[in-house]
Amino acid sequence: MAQMKIDDIRAMSPDQMEDAVLNLKKERFNLRFQRATGQLENTSRLREARRDIARIKTVAAQKRADKTK
Repeated sequence: MAQMKIDDIRAMSPDQMEDAVLNLKKERFNLRFQRATGQLENTSRLREARRDIARIKTVAAQKRADKTK
């Protein structure tokens, strides 16, 4: 999975964002196990997944803040 673009994230509904975060967390969990067992080939994917999660959470917080105004 490639890095998510901010425009794609902004187009998501809140439910889609939650699903994406859950999927990324599962992927990150699996990547950590692969790293621990020495099977991880693309080590930068760990960082990308972590940043994708943060990116989605940031956009979700911005959307929630806009609704309360």
